[in-house]
Amino acid sequence: MGWLSGFGVTLRQIGRPKVTERFPKEKRPKGVRFHGRHVLNRYEDGMEKCIGCELCAGVCPAKCIYVRGADNPPDAPVSPGERYGFVYEINYLRCIHCDMCVEACPTEAITESKLFEFSFTNRADAIYTKAELVVNDDGTPKRLPWEDWREGDDLMTSGWMRATSPSGSADYEGEVQWSGELGYGVRVPEGGQSGRRDDEATGTKPLRQVLEAHLLDEDIPLAHRGNRGRIWRAREGAARNRKKMEATRQRMKELRAARKAAKAEAKGRNGSPGVDQGSA
Repeated sequence: MGWLSGFGVTLRQIGRPKVTERFPKEKRPKGVRFHGRHVLNRYEDGMEKCIGCELCAGVCPAKCIYVRGADNPPDAPVSPGERYGFVYEINYLRCIHCDMCVEACPTEAITESKLFEFSFTNRADAIYTKAELVVNDDGTPKRLPWEDWREGDDLMTSGWMRATSPSGSADYEGEVQWSGELGYGVRVPEGGQSGRRDDEATGTKPLRQVLEAHLLDEDIPLAHRGNRGRIWRAREGAARNRKKMEATRQRMKELRAARKAAKAEAKGRNGSPGVDQGSA
């Protein structure tokens, strides 16, 4: 019977939740502190946050950032300071996404999104320019053809910067000490050790909840074991499926509305069918 013992591993996994993702259609949720593609932010009035100080380029260990500042035009200033980032380039063939540039920036001009899936067909596309890094007029990041943006990739950018307190003082932990961003306002602080936290807004989840599928039975909370655990997992799965279905319905609704508007526009350009254009 020794050769049958190998099936024990398979049989023990049958009752456990599946961890396989249907990639790339379904992707694992990214962490709040995930480091992805950079964005150059604006203030809520539309002015750029970058002042061309070149601190990000100086601190970059991979030497992938190139910045040149210039004096602000008196009649049409680009940023609130005396100077602004005239040239800003990031070479993603070198970038290691360490986020040191974000930490060094005095105005929170550069942050990292959660986008990490982007590929290039030539080396020139890997060098992002300022025109590609600065956010749009509504505050959302520019979406380039070779990037695979998903819902939530632009939320809680560089969340770890809003998690810790200055100088290690817990009295200031969770206190908002950063400026608002165009299109997003003042982002909420990530939960740290203090009670001033909003996990629902930031998407922070306990580590045990995220890694529960990989824990040993004795490490899983009692409420998630046995029949109670099966019921809990079924409810969680049903809630995720409802959310996916709602998103799908919304996308289909928007697609139908767009097609209807396109048909109406084409009909208006060509004229009503059955009407003799010559007699008109």
